[in-house]
Amino acid sequence: MTSVLQAHALGRRYGKRWALRECTIDIPAGHVVGLVGPNGAGKTTLLKLAGGQLQPTTGGIIVLGGSPGDTPAQLAKVGFVAQDTPVYAGLTVAEHLRLGARLNPRWDAAMARERIERLGLVPAQRAGKLSGGRRAQLALTLGLAKRPELLILDEPVASLDPLARREFLQGLAQAAVEHKLSVVLSSHLVSDLERVCDHVIVLADSRVQLAGEVDRLLAAHHRLTGPRRDLDRLPAGQHVVSATHTERQSTYVVRTDAPIHDPAWTVTRLSLEDLVLAYMDERTADSRRAVLEVRR
Repeated sequence: MTSVLQAHALGRRYGKRWALRECTIDIPAGHVVGLVGPNGAGKTTLLKLAGGQLQPTTGGIIVLGGSPGDTPAQLAKVGFVAQDTPVYAGLTVAEHLRLGARLNPRWDAAMARERIERLGLVPAQRAGKLSGGRRAQLALTLGLAKRPELLILDEPVASLDPLARREFLQGLAQAAVEHKLSVVLSSHLVSDLERVCDHVIVLADSRVQLAGEVDRLLAAHHRLTGPRRDLDRLPAGQHVVSATHTERQSTYVVRTDAPIHDPAWTVTRLSLEDLVLAYMDERTADSRRAVLEVRR
């Protein structure tokens, strides 16, 4: 499988604080990958490392077979839409397209014009007068018309209302299919990722907690509910992600490839949001460490 991004033991530190640590991931080509985690988890740092805007403190990262931002040709392969959907308030929509054509050697003017017309954006209107959703669509158009092989989006819909978010994500999904794009989309809104992403990476505490194909991850995780049971009484093949207990009942989220036959458990499937929250919860890390200590 061809990779668009590979990182090994990647880390970035600001002074004494690690924004990203021990990040090892392999992102396949041709997919829409959701990068999710709480604020401060390291999402933006990882994306800026991938875009060549930051240099690693430790480890290494390869994007599309090269070092991020190393050459003009490498820069041309990657599109980047930042969190504030950057556009110039004083420039018109048409002036943005002309600027994009001057700055990007692979610029697709016909596609940019067609998309602007389809969205109903007025070429003479200044970007500062557009709604948040329209500005986001303009920024996405600029990113797509660059004709990148990899499009990186850093929480582009965080400030949009639900309707504008839906329209933006529908346009992104359509463009990814039409232009055979690889996409990495960061968000803290799991419901948005469920609409468009087939792979997911969960960052928490500046580390990768989970990564893989959404369908496979969901198939491998289960919620077990039953009479209170301690960790050391669970089968060794069940990796415990999280655990909660009441006086009489235990609820575990486990990862296992083996069928669960114990009739004492009620087994239910997880949604993507359930799965992500289990790995993001601060108590999750404590539970996983406890499992390792019990089973050593």
